[in-house]
Amino acid sequence: MTDPWVALEPGTDPVERVRVLRRAHERFTERGTVERPVRSVVADSWRRSARAGVGPDGSARVELTDGDLGTYRAEHPLARVMPLVRELMGTFAADGEHLLAVCDAQGRLLWVEGHPTTRRRADRMNFVPGARWAESAVGTNAPGTAVAVDRPVQVFAAEHFVRRVQPWTCAAAPVHDPRTGLVLGAVDITGGDGLAHPHSLGFVQAVARAAESQLALLEPPATAEDALQLTALGRDEAGLLVDGRRVRLSRRHSEILVLLARHPEGLSGDELLCALYEDESVTPVTLRAELARLRRLLGPGLLASRPYRLTVPVESDVAVVERRLGTGAVTAAVTAYGGPLLPGSQAPAVARLRHRLADALRSALISRRDPDLLADWAHAPWGEDDLDIWRALAAVRPTAAVRSRLAELESELSAPAGWATRTARPAHPAGPAPRPGPVPSSCPAGATSSQRRPS
Repeated sequence: MTDPWVALEPGTDPVERVRVLRRAHERFTERGTVERPVRSVVADSWRRSARAGVGPDGSARVELTDGDLGTYRAEHPLARVMPLVRELMGTFAADGEHLLAVCDAQGRLLWVEGHPTTRRRADRMNFVPGARWAESAVGTNAPGTAVAVDRPVQVFAAEHFVRRVQPWTCAAAPVHDPRTGLVLGAVDITGGDGLAHPHSLGFVQAVARAAESQLALLEPPATAEDALQLTALGRDEAGLLVDGRRVRLSRRHSEILVLLARHPEGLSGDELLCALYEDESVTPVTLRAELARLRRLLGPGLLASRPYRLTVPVESDVAVVERRLGTGAVTAAVTAYGGPLLPGSQAPAVARLRHRLADALRSALISRRDPDLLADWAHAPWGEDDLDIWRALAAVRPTAAVRSRLAELESELSAPAGWATRTARPAHPAGPAPRPGPVPSSCPAGATSSQRRPS
């Protein structure tokens, strides 16, 4: 085959190709070997699917429902180009008894639209909004593989890894953020064998490029036009987008911006000192020097003083997680959580916020009892020693591996003092927890009240 990304070249007998592919699929699931004429892109995807633990008789799981799905879709960048996608693909999908679908960068389907009869058939395999169709969840499929390899791809019939999906053929292409180049998701067309034609691959690729062009032309959202974009979860040094510039902040500057973002009304020098430093011997001169360097980094007019405050709105990943939790959109909140807030920071106010945010998410996960969400947290670096999460996971997914890990953690907890210390509370790679006890006496009354409110 001259183009490995095209499922069938003109003149190929689709019935014969299906027969050959089914035989190759059976050999792979039995022996782990891939034989020709399986395309290299499909063979590689089958191997990734097997390594991820996907079984050929598995099925997709719905992760986002109701309020979670609505909130997540409304905030997703691809929501802004859905009218264009419908205009370009809607008639083709309806007339051809196909489906158009759009997924996010994790392979979760956000929109599935098209011919009603085809939608009812697709519902039976959970090809529905909110379902996760990543390769790691359901194996080889066009939207999941397109975001996995960041290339337009067709998947024909028995090239699908899961057997119940093999009656279908699909083509998908990734959509990128025109500013950063990062994958936002993919557009997909799903239906019968006729979609294995090379034209369908070119069609979804053209739609994806049109969506990227539309994103580039659209005016930025109101919150992004003048706002600073702060990313501080899961990293010791926050990232900042300001006036189109991407700035990597020092740890101290990261802490300052996190705190000022939390307090748009501003903080006095004394309040910042108490929020940032455990050492009472740190002088206001040290803080003023840090703020002067930060002011030069941000550019003119963005950092004011008396009190210290940012003069433009700040949108942070911390605020996104908190907003979603506040509306009950737990899955969407976990999706936005990139890890503990500035995990290496020892600033008292940052440490309090870090643990408060993580504990709020943990509590929501334990209450939700969703096995996939609990497993994602438990297998993340910040959850691998989290005893409460593993207990909750064992209650809803009592596999041998889960029970074994839970037994290890409970054994460590019952071990002699010193050994069990790290499992006595949920483990976060987040540096030391804030010291108990009163606020240092050098902090003024205003600082004390500031530290007791969200900071």
